[in-house]
Order: sequence, then C-alpha cells, then structure tokens
Amino acid sequence: MNDHDFTLPAAAGLDPAPARVAPLPRRSPKIQDRHTAQLALVYVRQSSPQQVLEHRESRERQYALADHAVTLGWPKDRVLVIDDDQGQSGRTTHDRPGFQHLVAEVTLGHVGLVLGLEASRLARSNQDWHQLFELCAVLDTLLADEDGVYDARDPNDRLILGLKGMMSEVELLTMRNRLDRGKLHKAQRGELFLGVPMGYVKLPGGGADLDPDEQVQDVVRLIFAKFDELGTAWAVFRYLIDQDIRVGQRLRTGARRGQLEWRHLSLPGVRKLLHHPSYAGAYVYGRRRHDPRRQAQGRGHGPVEVPMAEWQVLLRDRLPAYISWERYLENQERLRQNRSAPNASGTPRSGSALLAGLIVCGGCGHGLRVGYQAAGQATYHCVQHLVKGTPQICHGLSAAPVDDLVAAEVLRAVEPAALELSLQAVADLRQERARLTRHWQQQLERARAETERVERQYQAVEPEDRLVARTLERRWEEALQSEARLREAYDRFLQEQAPPLSAAERARIEQLAEDLPALWRTAGTAERKEVIRCLVERVVVQVRPESNRVAVTIHWQGGHTSAHQVVRPVRTYEQMDDYEELLSRIQQLRQEDYPSAAIAAQLNAEGFQPPKRGGPFNGELVRQLLSRAGLATAPTGVEQLAPEEWWLSELGRKVRVPTGKLRDWIGRGWVHARQTPVQGLWIVWADRDELQRLKRLRAHSARGVNAYPKELTTPKKRGRK
Repeated sequence: MNDHDFTLPAAAGLDPAPARVAPLPRRSPKIQDRHTAQLALVYVRQSSPQQVLEHRESRERQYALADHAVTLGWPKDRVLVIDDDQGQSGRTTHDRPGFQHLVAEVTLGHVGLVLGLEASRLARSNQDWHQLFELCAVLDTLLADEDGVYDARDPNDRLILGLKGMMSEVELLTMRNRLDRGKLHKAQRGELFLGVPMGYVKLPGGGADLDPDEQVQDVVRLIFAKFDELGTAWAVFRYLIDQDIRVGQRLRTGARRGQLEWRHLSLPGVRKLLHHPSYAGAYVYGRRRHDPRRQAQGRGHGPVEVPMAEWQVLLRDRLPAYISWERYLENQERLRQNRSAPNASGTPRSGSALLAGLIVCGGCGHGLRVGYQAAGQATYHCVQHLVKGTPQICHGLSAAPVDDLVAAEVLRAVEPAALELSLQAVADLRQERARLTRHWQQQLERARAETERVERQYQAVEPEDRLVARTLERRWEEALQSEARLREAYDRFLQEQAPPLSAAERARIEQLAEDLPALWRTAGTAERKEVIRCLVERVVVQVRPESNRVAVTIHWQGGHTSAHQVVRPVRTYEQMDDYEELLSRIQQLRQEDYPSAAIAAQLNAEGFQPPKRGGPFNGELVRQLLSRAGLATAPTGVEQLAPEEWWLSELGRKVRVPTGKLRDWIGRGWVHARQTPVQGLWIVWADRDELQRLKRLRAHSARGVNAYPKELTTPKKRGRK
C-alpha cells in the first residue's frame, strides 16, 4: 500500500487526512501560443484486425491521448483524432490513408502537435519516421507521447526521436524474424500447413490427405490427363468449359467452412494446379516470396514465384500424390516451353509455317522468326543483327523446303507404328468417352443423394410444424428440379457423343493408317504442328548467303540427330551451286538445236531449278538466262541477220533497254521483230531512225508515264525484206 493511498478511519477519533490528488501536468516550455493556435493530431493505429478486437487496453490508451492534448493546452475542438489505419501494419506508408492524411496536414502548416502512443504507432520504418520528424522540424511542429513533448529542432530531442525510431524498427524486425524462424523450423519437419490446394484436405491433427470425395479426386486426375493429351493450360481450360466440368473446392471461411462448392476453374486456376508440387506428393515451403524491388518500382507488392533451386523446403513423398515427381517435372518443362520467350519453343500458332518455335539458326544459335509475304508464303529469318545492332551474318530462308523435309522425315519415322497409333487413337477415344460418362454419373449420384437428404429432413419434421415443413418442402422441390435438369443434360450428352465404332469403321481406320501421306494432307496445320512437336525437339539450319544449299540437322526427341540438305530459293543465279553446270547443260542443248521451250522441259526433267522457286523452267526463263550469260549473241544454225537487224540482246545493249522490256514492246507491236524457227530467238529490225525512236521511248518510259505518245509507239514502216 502506497503512502498516498493510506487514510485513518473516522472511528479512530481523528480527522481523516485529505486525499492526495495527482498534480496536473505542467505545460511544457516547448509549447508556445503559436502551437496551440493550430491543430493537435492524435494518430491511432493497431497492426491487425485481431489486435483491434482483442487488445482493447492499447486502443483505449491511444484514444485517451486526445484528453492528454487538452491538458497540454489545446482546446478540445482543436484536437483531431485520425484512426483510419486501424488494422494496418506500420512497416510501410503504403495502404495507410490515415498516415498520409497526417503528413498532408503537417505539410500544409495546419498542425502544432502530433501525438502518438509511441514511435511504433506512427511508423515502424526508420526511414518513414525520420522523414516525419524532419518535416516537423522544418514546419515547427511538435511531437509528443506519454513520456514527453519533443521539438525536432532541438539536438537532444532529435537524438531521443532517432533512438525511438531505431528501437521501433529493430523491435519489428526482431518479432518478424522470431516468427519466420519458428515457421521455417516447423516447415522443415513438413508439419506447417497454412493451406492445402484443391483435391486435398487438412487433417485435424496436422498434415494433409486426399479429399475423401471421389468426384473431386477424379476431376483433378482428369485435368492432369488432359494436359498430357492437349499440352497447354489454355487447351485444358477450354476443355473444362466446353464439357461444363466443375471442380470441387472446400470453403475455408464462413458458416459453410469445410463444405464442398462446385465451381468452374479459371485459366489462372488451371495454371496454379499444374504448377503446384503438392500434387506430386512433395511438401514445399518458400515457393513464393515478396520482392521489394517490385514494390519500389510500382509493380505491386504481392508474392512472386521463385525457381525450384531457391525453395526453402522441398520434401518429396510426404503427401498422397496424384502424379509422379518425374511427370511433374515434365509438366513444368512443357509449361516453360509453352511461353513466348526466346529460349522456349512456344505453343503452335496460326500460320502455315510448321516449325515456328522449333527452327534454330546454326550461325548464332538463336531461334528464327517467322514472317509472311504478301502472297502468304512463310519465311524463317534471323533478327539478332537488328536486336544487337551488328552487321548481318545470319540469313534466313523460305519455309517450304525445310518444312517439306521435316514433314517427310516425320512421316517416315511414324510409318512403322502407323497401325498401332491408329488403334491407340481408337482406344483413347473410348477412354475419353468412359471418363466423361463416369463424371456425369457421379454428378447424378451427388444430385440424387442431395434430394434424398432433403427428403429425409422433410419426413422427419412434425406435421404440425408447418412453418418448418413448408421451407423443407420448397427445398425438396428445388432438389428434385435440379436433379431432373441434370438428367436432361446427361441425356443430351449421350446423344451428342459419337456411337462406338463398328467393325467396318475400324477396318476403314486401319486402311487409312497405311496411307500416311494422304492423312497428312487432309490434316489441319495445327494438327501437323502438334505431331511434329511430339517427335522433333528442334531443327538447326546453316544458311550460307552465297549458296542455295542449306544444311539441316533434325534433333529428335530422345537425343537422336539426323543430317540433311535442302535447296532454298535464292535471288540470283550466281548463288546457285549448280549454276556452272546449268549453263553448260543449256549450251549443250542449244548446240543440239533445241528450242527454248524444249530446253526448259529437259532442265526440269533433269532436276534443275530456277532461283526464287516461282515455278519450273519455261521458255522465257531459258531465253533470259541465255541473254544474261551472253549465249544469245552467237546463235547456232543457218539463221542470218538481214541488214539493220539485231539480236534482241544486242539491241538492248545498243539502246540500253532491258531485254524484258524489249520483249514487252514486241508483244505490243511497237517494234518490227521475228523469231527464229528452231531456237525461238528474237530478231528485231531497227534502222537509224528506229534506234532514235527507241531511245526516246526508253527515256519517256523511265519517267513512269503509262500513256505513251502515239508517235513513239508506232514503228517506222519497213521496206521490202
């Protein structure tokens, strides 16, 4: 018992001592009239909603600071309590509108005193705390707590304020580290379960087990099976939507906590399920972490995925598994390859190019991009020189030659197993039908069980209690209607499904399996890409700009490689490796008095190909090649030139007009010309006047004018031949 609490009883015959009253706090000399003329802000904050509900004494002490401000000399109507941040952590200023309101009032010069229970109530970050009292020092605003009043401009007070902020931050870090280490220690034993994914339930004694509901388990297994078949999370998501398949999820909060709720799974939900290692029986802790850099850059402050090598705890074979660990790793690699990234093949996209995402440049090792020309022809090209700003050393090629090569090799690879694959496809179709039928039957069984449960509740109620009976009767009717709608949907599903294959249809499938090229031609582009990706890992091409031959290396799934060579379309004849051989063959055929059309036919029969791959050789291409090579100036045979007659190539050099343009003028009737009967070579008549007219016609056409004057397009009348 304290002395000031002791009083003598009146029965002792003595006058009772007067009760000692606590003295009023003196007004601090730091408080001036200019301070009391402004607002006194009382900041109230507790870190979590649980503290707000349970730590009432701390809350009352903070609100009592308003009376403390009155005793310090502020009028009651000039005291403002800011309690907008109840339930918010003080480790950062984000998501704290109350603290931002306080700073705004101080910045505007409206505040003479800021009161808080302690420094940790205002800020748990030393940086935020220092910024606050530096602002108070500039604007002559006092800070106060239960221990005293502080002037941020006074050196001693600044020292105390700095120590208080430092101690507050250290206290927060200490508590956080203690909690984190406790969680990590429990997680290292595989016993920390903050939550379990869909398809699992938490056990009362700790740990997790498969969901006892068979349909929940079957849907999870169905998702993994469809991912093995379809290959992408998007395709699995579309399958679930198209088949109206819902997943069962246990509610974690609310009055129905622990009960099943059937929902459609979203695309992020499908990805989350495929990425979660618990389905492979592994216990994992630390798979997500907060990245402070993202928060500093304004990209959000939520947790981010970290690589498997950085997981804090990974314990395999600790949970009942839906898939094996090896299958989980294969799924992760497949999901990684599905991304649109430089080091990933990506998913098959629209377009005729079959090797998009698989074809690699042999020069730099980077993937080739796909481009489409105006006519829809696909090309593969390397863009590393554009990305790095360096000279181009890697070149692309047309997609058709390498696509045809890879397609032929894939067909050759699957030809021995064609019949087996076709029968497997039939078996897969039968398995898919059985899987969906089982899912519908489970839904019907669940609906029937719900109807019977509501019926039992209705039958158990006393007939006199009509208030309850009417409600249960209405629920029974709703359950019956829901079951009826589900049966109707099941009947529609059975009608839409294809009937089982007959013996004749199976024989037809086996017959088609023997003609793989026909099946390949009838398949869509997307199906062809899927088949290629199942067998081919990547295709490396080595393109040389001076050659039309491309070295192709196919890296098959499983590690095997095969080397090939294709001929690509090039721009010029000089880029063709067989150019000299081609010229020699043309000269030989010409010496044998073959006409141009016959030379073209013979070249096509012998496997020669022109550049640009626009089509096979024809007479026009042969004549152009003869003109380019200078072989048309010395024709063989008995053909003699008349006076003032020119070979087409000679006239072109004389008037400096391309032979193609001269041939166009011949077709329009703008010059006098004839063709040799054997070789099909053009001979043009042009005297001195005609040469001048052709030069003027050339100059006029160079200006791009389509309407030519008539005097320039009308040839001079030729005399008798």
